Amino acid sequence: MAYKEKEIEKIYYSIGEVAELFSVAPSLIRFWESEFELIQPKKNRKGNRQFTKEDIENVRTIFHLVKEKGFTLQGAKEMLKNNTQEVKDKMEIYESLKRIRQFLVEVKDRLQ
Repeated sequence: MAYKEKEIEKIYYSIGEVAELFSVAPSLIRFWESEFELIQPKKNRKGNRQFTKEDIENVRTIFHLVKEKGFTLQGAKEMLKNNTQEVKDKMEIYESLKRIRQFLVEVKDRLQ
């Protein structure tokens, strides 16, 4: 039986890595951290932010509301204050629909 190397999963991500995931500047992530209580990354002794997967999901939620849905910061805060779980559920559905659409477009292209 062949040895299968296990994929190493990081526990913490730097602010640069998180910013790169969303194609935004690190300063925007820092700004959102000051504006939204939902984003609270751990800081090491040097003061560098260390984002967990949960922190990244929270950034993804804010990114979805502000950049994809066009909410103002105040509007996004109110949505998260009133319905955090509902917003995350809708965002998950939205992401699933985007993946399904992409798949269908690929199938259509192959059939042509």
